[in-house]
Amino acid sequence: MEKMKAKVLLAEDDENLGVLLKEYMKAKGYDTELFTDGEVAFKGFRAQNYDICILDVMMPKKDGFTLAKEIRQLNTSIPIIFLTAKSMKEDIVEGFSSGADDYMTKPFSIEELLLRVEAILRRTVGENASTQDTFTIGIYTFNATKQTLIDANTGAEQKLTSKESELLKFLCLNRNGVLDRNFALRTIWNDDSYFNARSMDVYITKLRKYMKDDSSIQIINIRGKGFKLID
Repeated sequence: MEKMKAKVLLAEDDENLGVLLKEYMKAKGYDTELFTDGEVAFKGFRAQNYDICILDVMMPKKDGFTLAKEIRQLNTSIPIIFLTAKSMKEDIVEGFSSGADDYMTKPFSIEELLLRVEAILRRTVGENASTQDTFTIGIYTFNATKQTLIDANTGAEQKLTSKESELLKFLCLNRNGVLDRNFALRTIWNDDSYFNARSMDVYITKLRKYMKDDSSIQIINIRGKGFKLID
């Protein structure tokens, strides 16, 4: 990955520090977007593709730990660096438990932050380059990019709509675990209204129908929580 092509999500509620970091990163060739609270940062992450996230822990509306966990539900491999004034052992443990690749305690050297960003990107670029947006579900092969579901036995291809593909991808990422209903609604439909909830139920029914030829596959409704893909 060339530095000029690396896109950075920076979430920092200290405006002075945030602007300083953003301008420094941009001067070094990184396309950097600054968000001043966790909620707008998550919306920004959903709207664009990023190569790395730098998250302040103590932010209004949504803290860095929560933001990291939500980002991880959408992208399991994107690198995350935490910035925080906290240095207690339990906070560091929580940071890494939330999906951090690195952790810097304020005050810190901006030059050191840049070196850590470069080191993480060098380490992960090979992994990311080889990652395919493809999942095996029983007898089916699901390609989230092409939005196709192929039966390995017959070769039959089912073309999925964008929302069907997004929903199935989230189910695959949470395979044998629960996909939170409200999270899926906010992420795919942008709000969790009653109408959108009913729409999602229809899409779940369609996905079940598409994979009905493999009895080992189930998409079950976890009452009050969400859905679980069992394979």
